[in-house]
Amino acid sequence: MTLLPRSLFGRLVLLLVAVVALAVLVSVVMFRTERSAVLNRQFGETRLVQLQALRAALAGADGPQRRETLERLSGEYGVRIIPEAERPMRGQPPSGPLMEQMAERLRDRLGPETEIRFAPRAQMLFVRVVAAGTGYWIGVPVPSRPPADEFPTRALVWTLAVLAFLLAAAYGFARYLARPLRDLNAAVVRVGRGEMPPPLPESGPSEIAAVNRGFNAMTRDLSRIEQDRALLLAGVSHDLRTPLARLRLGVEMGLADEALRTGMVADIDEMDRIIGQFLDFARSDTTTAFEAADLNMVVAACVDRYARAGKAVRFAAGGLPPLSLKPTAISRLVANLVDNALAYGAPPVDVTTSQADGMAVVDVADRGRGIAAADVERLKQPFTRASAARARSDGAAGAGLGLAIVDRIARLHGGSLDLLPRDGGGTIARVRLPLPR
Repeated sequence: MTLLPRSLFGRLVLLLVAVVALAVLVSVVMFRTERSAVLNRQFGETRLVQLQALRAALAGADGPQRRETLERLSGEYGVRIIPEAERPMRGQPPSGPLMEQMAERLRDRLGPETEIRFAPRAQMLFVRVVAAGTGYWIGVPVPSRPPADEFPTRALVWTLAVLAFLLAAAYGFARYLARPLRDLNAAVVRVGRGEMPPPLPESGPSEIAAVNRGFNAMTRDLSRIEQDRALLLAGVSHDLRTPLARLRLGVEMGLADEALRTGMVADIDEMDRIIGQFLDFARSDTTTAFEAADLNMVVAACVDRYARAGKAVRFAAGGLPPLSLKPTAISRLVANLVDNALAYGAPPVDVTTSQADGMAVVDVADRGRGIAAADVERLKQPFTRASAARARSDGAAGAGLGLAIVDRIARLHGGSLDLLPRDGGGTIARVRLPLPR
């Protein structure tokens, strides 16, 4: 259970109310403090001497000219004098440490019977003094605000400090409220890269909790669909390879026509290769761990298999540090690029590694007809084949999965795939992988 509102709107309202309430409270406290400071300034040493002199003058104010004497003294001292017998004072008693200190100081100088009262409407501070056994209330004017040249510096400092505190508190609270949105955005980015993020917390504001629940359900559905798709493709591919093997065996043993047998064997090999691509596309590389590996060794081992088979594939290694890789996936990446270069381009196929701009670069270049700029992104999509202008040299159709597999493996490593025109004709398939920091 929590006392905070469940909704994001409710928490924002709570923030505004809390900030306003705190600002009002601080304003009230500062006003009372500054008012007490102003009153204290009115009773400096000069004012105390005047009050002592006025009390001595009031001691002889009895008699028929009493009222005239009081009026004269009021004018001379700039105060208001009221006999206690005529009008008992009912103003506010002193409050706060500053006012208590001032009252104690007045009693020390004017006698223990001294009292003070504040009249807010009249903006006057009344001091009760006793002269010749008679009580008088002496009203001293208090300005509603200090003069411009006496504006207290500490009030400005306190105001700025409180403002800074409120801004910091509002910023921290806003970041706290926005953190679930940042986590959700990071999870969406990971899904966009083909990764499955960990489940998001389904707590916090009700709106965020509902979105996170929906997102977690979506990722679970995607993961289940991916597993079902992989299982389906793997099952179909496995079931097809068995009769294909029997068919090839029968063709090789039963057909006397060499040309017909060779063509049928080639068709069976192509079907087997397509099934292999289906298996590669269905394979999930997210479960295997990254490990420190030499990219040049992985690429060299892959190229060496083609060289032993008599293919015109050359490799030039550049200086690279060990990288965090999934070597088996990188080997499939290079093999798919070399297969594409041999099938759609013209030999020789040049494979090179280098580093630039903090990235490791693998280039697979051919001497074919090249790829139109409008087809570059389309060819990275699954089951997409090249146009007639860039048909396979062996006439086969292909499954349209080679570059899709390469692009997925590159993104799994935090890298990218680019298809660039090659000087003198042909295409460069460039894979960029991040170097360790």
